[in-house]
Amino acid sequence: MRVIVDENLPPPLARALAALFIGQHEVVHLRDRFGPKVEDIDWLTALNRESSWVILSADRRITKNKAEQRVFRSSKHIGFFFAPGLQRAPLLKKMERLMVVWGTIEKQVPLVKGGSMFEIQMKGNQLKLIS
Repeated sequence: MRVIVDENLPPPLARALAALFIGQHEVVHLRDRFGPKVEDIDWLTALNRESSWVILSADRRITKNKAEQRVFRSSKHIGFFFAPGLQRAPLLKKMERLMVVWGTIEKQVPLVKGGSMFEIQMKGNQLKLIS
């Protein structure tokens, strides 16, 4: 998988995932790829010119803002967004949740089409489809 970690999650989280999954997945942080404060529509559009990406995000705006949602839904990307309570959780809790659902994410990605969005929940290893 090619994974991009958005700006609402810290770069060390992306670096930790990259180190953990070296040789299996490409993991980069949005800032490392596009610099700081890039607009969501701009980076989503730029990435769509490439192959599909898995987006890890704590930015629920993408799932709610009509313009951003339209760009995402028409893309090749598959998004995994932290639940609201998890967005406010400490970094270690976020990483713990990612590790719990990582296998589920790996299995889900080849099964769904681009533009799909899922919520990483506070408990369990299931993903909730964001419609």
